[in-house]
Amino acid sequence: MHLKIYEFDMKLKYPFSISRHTYFSQPTVIIELIHEDFSGYGEATLNPYYDITIENLKDCFTKMNKRLGDYSFESPDKLYKDFMEFLDMNSFALAALNNASWDLFGKMKKTPVSNIIDLQKKDEPPSSYTLGIDTKDGLLMKMADLPWPIYKIKAGTDNDLDLIKYVRANTDAILRVDANCAWELDKTLWLAKELRKLGIEFIEQPLPAGHPDQEICFEKSVLPLIADESCRKEADVDRCLNRFHGINIKLLKCGGLTPAIKMVKRARELGLKIMVGCMTESSVGISAASQLIPFVDYVDLDGPLLLAEDVADGVHYEFGKIRLSGKIGVGINCLTK
Repeated sequence: MHLKIYEFDMKLKYPFSISRHTYFSQPTVIIELIHEDFSGYGEATLNPYYDITIENLKDCFTKMNKRLGDYSFESPDKLYKDFMEFLDMNSFALAALNNASWDLFGKMKKTPVSNIIDLQKKDEPPSSYTLGIDTKDGLLMKMADLPWPIYKIKAGTDNDLDLIKYVRANTDAILRVDANCAWELDKTLWLAKELRKLGIEFIEQPLPAGHPDQEICFEKSVLPLIADESCRKEADVDRCLNRFHGINIKLLKCGGLTPAIKMVKRARELGLKIMVGCMTESSVGISAASQLIPFVDYVDLDGPLLLAEDVADGVHYEFGKIRLSGKIGVGINCLTK
């Protein structure tokens, strides 16, 4: 086995702002895992919050490549176990490798990956489309450009409520709010009451990860709370019980599809709602994450919609619904560049 490494700087359709940063492009590394006559693809994006750089991604992939030369591939789960040392070193790199191995495995088995996943299928919920922090005119322009059944509104400004009210006044879509750790307890509890009047479905990660008031926030919030930064890895699922009403599973945070499947199972046991989410990934990363759509409650897999141009194909959208190519593996047709 061996890896080929492809580096891209994907331009965004619009500048994308959250409470911590404004992005104009999304650097990413895509790997091709080659075994015999088969290739599987995985992706890892740059992410300052998790200290992920293009340099440390490429360094990890180089180290992985040295070990893959004489590696005897059996299954994605076995490969994940054998390369787990990279989880703490760089979960994004491990996720790309693990997801590529699932794509490879599905192709070897001649079936879509979702058919291999040992979970009970549910209805397939539509994906939200994210509105980054913006002016009122900017928000209105984005909604007019892409009418959508569910919008996720990024928050973290001094006038969050005013902006969210403006969005609500201009759409009947389902609305969700993501604060990306920008609020404190009192602001969260006050805004939750105001946002409930606007029909907001839930709030994602209002307090910083590890905040000491999280249990109080959970007890007193009138809206459901979904963990994102507070639920990074498999062990975090149990920690979210009685602190959040649900969790957002992102493959790059947890290390790939293998641990994500375990997180879905454990969250179900604990009665937590489950979202599958993403970074701003191309169709490579989104195709892998989309394998979980039949098993979750909420979907936030809009990465390709935020890009000016995708670097792969295999995913397309129909008013919120994600349609895969139907091809074996995770459904990627090819890299387009």
